[in-house]
Amino acid sequence: MPRLLCIALLCLATWPALADSYLTRQLNRPVPGGVAVLALGEGSRAPQVFFDGKPVLVVKEQATWRAVVGLPLSLKPGAQQVQVKDAAGERSLGFSVGSKRYPEQRITLKNTRQVNPNPDDLTRINRELAEQTRAYQSFSLGTPSNLLLDKPVSGPLSSRFGVRRFFNGEERNPHAGLDFAVPAGTPIKTPAAGKVILIGDYFFNGNTVFVDHGQGFISMFCHMSKIDVQPGQVLARGAVVGRVGATGRATGPHMHWNVSLNDARVDPAIFIGAFQP
Repeated sequence: MPRLLCIALLCLATWPALADSYLTRQLNRPVPGGVAVLALGEGSRAPQVFFDGKPVLVVKEQATWRAVVGLPLSLKPGAQQVQVKDAAGERSLGFSVGSKRYPEQRITLKNTRQVNPNPDDLTRINRELAEQTRAYQSFSLGTPSNLLLDKPVSGPLSSRFGVRRFFNGEERNPHAGLDFAVPAGTPIKTPAAGKVILIGDYFFNGNTVFVDHGQGFISMFCHMSKIDVQPGQVLARGAVVGRVGATGRATGPHMHWNVSLNDARVDPAIFIGAFQP
């Protein structure tokens, strides 16, 4: 085979790998509960991107702007699109969402009110849910310090994201984060720089901290034995936010960590290189 033809074929074979960005290779997991990384083109100003009417994280990688889109667990596989506003005007950008099957987990709780709350509990739960929903919907303009995150604690995973959960035989919301099996009192460190936007002691979550990393990229830590930060506090990457505990609806000490993008809870394992297809 002529030398020039061999070189051309080699270039064609390797082009897709070279065309993929680092962020795409690391974070693009377009399934329900996953993340879609979309190329937006070049330009001096960041485009505005919206998914399901909510603003999306946009970062610049070398010369190209990219949207990092959170995909809720409730999203149906198939064709989806974001809305893009830039110097050229407004347009839609399509992408495809694949499917993923999540396992089941059955948990027995001695406190039956944490499975079937009484009317007073429900009043409290609804009030707390509204407060936490507002935190998840926060959208600050700062660019996150890092998108590949540190583990908040060092330890084995005890429960993965998206697991269908049955408490005392009754199905409840899927698991919205990662659980790490670590002893009570273990320091919990923020996986990226950010600002504390909410703390509280909640019916289900126990002692809880929300950290805004920028542009709707938010970490939530709960079931803590102790909170070591205050609302409004600005944290460097690796700062301690609190200590592992078993407050709220928990069967024992562990570290529970949620990650949210554009108000969609997504699999934190994507950001620490531990995603399982």
